Amino acid sequence: MIVRPIRTHKITAKDKDIFKILDRYVTSFKNNSILAITSKIISICEGSIISTDYANKDKLITDNASHYLERGKSKYNVMLTITDDNLVPSAGIDESNGFGNYILRPKNPQKTANSIREYLRKRFKRKHVGVLITDSRTTPLRWGTTGMMIAHSGFEALNDFIGKPDLFGRKLIMTKVGIADGLSASAVLVMGEGNEQQPLVVIENTPFVKFQERNPTSKELRDLRIAIKDDLYAPILTKADWKKKK
Repeated sequence: MIVRPIRTHKITAKDKDIFKILDRYVTSFKNNSILAITSKIISICEGSIISTDYANKDKLITDNASHYLERGKSKYNVMLTITDDNLVPSAGIDESNGFGNYILRPKNPQKTANSIREYLRKRFKRKHVGVLITDSRTTPLRWGTTGMMIAHSGFEALNDFIGKPDLFGRKLIMTKVGIADGLSASAVLVMGEGNEQQPLVVIENTPFVKFQERNPTSKELRDLRIAIKDDLYAPILTKADWKKKK
């Protein structure tokens, strides 16, 4: 697998069009490739930002999360939330690289991913084009952030091995490989979390990716999600003192 970052100018509120950024910096694109884009520049370009001088971060968090734990529950004074069916701190709202703004999550990342896939397909006349919109996440019981997918298009997000044999012929019972999240982790690692200025990544040479000549269906998107009560970590998640969005 080849993961190639693309350095850009500093994306700020002056940038209003993600496609102008792609026109400028994505100068070539091979068939069977994937473009990963950090959600931050999507949010900035669509105006999903608000000055830190005029907003209360806790209110932004509670307005954007479906469930949240109050700050007092955390040793680090951080609100843990469930936002867009993902377990994330602070509803994904961040100040880093925001130039004095809180950066919210994109308004409709799936719609944006679909639009970018179509743009790349037409611009470069490619049959198989993948798109990832990425964000960072933490892993319970481990230090360090890694990348996650918040939207994808043009390929299957999961490779399902349930019912297939392992090396010794034993049928696998629960195994599904998170292709989209694994690719996102690689992309975010290369993008960096500081001042690297590399919000775009092209991923090539991925024989394990099953490309599709279309956007994901509603069913495919639903099948990526697990209800809290059905989650492997339900014994923990269902016992937390969640506050629900009013």
